[in-house]
Amino acid sequence: MNILCLSENHVMEPFQGEHGLSLLLTWEGHSLLFDMGASSLFLKNAARLGADVAGVEAAALSHGHYDHGGGLRAFLAHNAHAPVYVRAEAFGARGSLRPSGEVAQIGLDASLRANPRLRLLTDNAQILPGALLFADEGREAPLPRANGVLFREEGGIWAPDPFGDEQNLLLRAEGKAVLVTGCAHRGIVNIVRRAQELAGGRIDAVVGGFHLSNPRTGVCEPEETLQEVFRCFGELEGARFYTGHCTGDAALARLQAALPGRVAPLHAGLRLEL
Repeated sequence: MNILCLSENHVMEPFQGEHGLSLLLTWEGHSLLFDMGASSLFLKNAARLGADVAGVEAAALSHGHYDHGGGLRAFLAHNAHAPVYVRAEAFGARGSLRPSGEVAQIGLDASLRANPRLRLLTDNAQILPGALLFADEGREAPLPRANGVLFREEGGIWAPDPFGDEQNLLLRAEGKAVLVTGCAHRGIVNIVRRAQELAGGRIDAVVGGFHLSNPRTGVCEPEETLQEVFRCFGELEGARFYTGHCTGDAALARLQAALPGRVAPLHAGLRLEL
């Protein structure tokens, strides 16, 4: 099982970075693009890696924010056949509250919603052999505090976003179970626990954004939230964690200290073999 990081906040030379996330997964003759970054940059990095984005079988969007789906139009033009799996709610207007009090638009290009290659999901879906898209179904663990400045439009007004459009990937192949997240707005602990239920217990790796800090300020989530994450991850015996994007540099350092040798940063250009 291989994962290429095509878009990320951090970079390895000679790749370029942006505030976004895009991962290309290959296993047992199958391929899936998970998220598309904020722009077409993921295609440039893919070309440098020699990655065949034009040939991938399918694509999925984790949720309806531009930093994960801003490259959707570029993908549809570059790849002529792959279906794109996205939650039906993902194309609603999304906003982020700025310090000025204004709400900035951070959603997807709504004009793409009618594209015939989009598969609008309302439930969990097995999209390729071994590849399950799912939403967590629990609220036992805290949600990211940074969610408090993120909104969706309802009836012409901005309301708190419950992130009903968020989905994650559980990939079971080659004797392993790997969880891939976009931003974990619904709480990384909730998502991990749901993935464990779906996988029958064991998770070998967790890859993606964990949303453990405020992207604007860099301030970590509250200490009690971090401690619960450390406990949850620590219980995944032998699992490794590859993270970046919305996790935050300070939170990444805390994770590495809490789980020595088991946590590594994502960078654009990174190749993972799991």
